[in-house]
Amino acid sequence: MNDLSPPLLVLGCGFTGAVVAGLRRASGGRVVATTRSPERAAELAQRGVEVRVLPALTPEAVDRLVPDGADVLVAFPPDGATDAAIAPSLSRARAIAYVSSTAVYGDATGRVDEATPTSAASPRAAARLAAEAVYRERGAVVLRAAGIYGPGRGLHLRLLRGDLRMTGEGAQQGRNVVSRVHVEDLARLALAALDRAAPGEVFVVADDAPVPQIEVVRWLCARLDLELPASAPRDAVHETLRHDRAVDSAKIQRVLGVTLRYPSYREGFEACLAAEAEAAVASAAARAPRGPG
Repeated sequence: MNDLSPPLLVLGCGFTGAVVAGLRRASGGRVVATTRSPERAAELAQRGVEVRVLPALTPEAVDRLVPDGADVLVAFPPDGATDAAIAPSLSRARAIAYVSSTAVYGDATGRVDEATPTSAASPRAAARLAAEAVYRERGAVVLRAAGIYGPGRGLHLRLLRGDLRMTGEGAQQGRNVVSRVHVEDLARLALAALDRAAPGEVFVVADDAPVPQIEVVRWLCARLDLELPASAPRDAVHETLRHDRAVDSAKIQRVLGVTLRYPSYREGFEACLAAEAEAAVASAAARAPRGPG
């Protein structure tokens, strides 16, 4: 299959970056990716990705990696130094997309979209906003993603492990509204943004069904035949489950002309469970002893 898209460089090819890389490779495009993990590098190489295992991203290393006219996806969390150091090395890129987080909205409640004021009150949000500014100066499109889930990562696995706790007590348990996005939809939107979004544009990214957390948990517990999790003090619950806001990502879908494959948690988690079951069968088959051939 021949693909006319430019080469793609994924800086920080973790959970989201690997899916973006896989989609571009599936269309026949060239992908170069960086990771710190030799194990992830081996997985990516099996998909035809040109992998560079780097303990750190330096300006010199990034400069060598950026092909002329490449698309660049920046998908690693900020550390307060790396982003500012490497951004100038992206000058040969055709387009840049930076995967950020709705954490930049701090304690905002209710409906959240691109017009909602950001807050740098927390160190995590301040670091994200600083990184966004660095890349936007280079013309990057910023994708502020809600909670990212997919095969191998998500609320369903925490329920299965028994380590999920929810805010509130009694009838108020889990009534806070939480937004999420399936990693494949985020990846598809990232590729579309690299291709069609205006330089410096900012988008929020979430599915079409922000709902009270308890609704998702009840659905998953019924689907997995599990008891509802216990409550815990707000400070003891993971920060992504404390918010009470509905992220509205209508803009990015409208501007880029992309329809979500997983518009709600139902389609998304069903796909996760199916993919994980298939992976488990394949893993078991690979471990099974072979008979005499």
